[in-house]
Amino acid sequence: MYIVREIFHLQFGKYKEAKALLDEGIQTGIFKMTPGSRVLTDFTGKGYRLVLEMPFPSLASFEQSLQQEMSETGWQEWYGKFKVLVLSSEREIMKLMKSL
Repeated sequence: MYIVREIFHLQFGKYKEAKALLDEGIQTGIFKMTPGSRVLTDFTGKGYRLVLEMPFPSLASFEQSLQQEMSETGWQEWYGKFKVLVLSSEREIMKLMKSL
């Protein structure tokens, strides 16, 4: 099992807009969230972060999900609106060793 963490560092004051776009993307099916996914925001540390955590059984399934998502009708338009709210981003891929 792999956990993919997409971390978006948002422009100051743009959290509400980014969260609304994320909700829209999820509701319309443009942005796919796998079962067990989580949307997180900062409570301490660097501010204005939006973090998506998504579990995948394999790296191949993550890659397939990315390809499917980016080929969705409306993806490019949605992403164009979202990326202007982001200062930078990073992706972490963690291998789950043990779940308690």
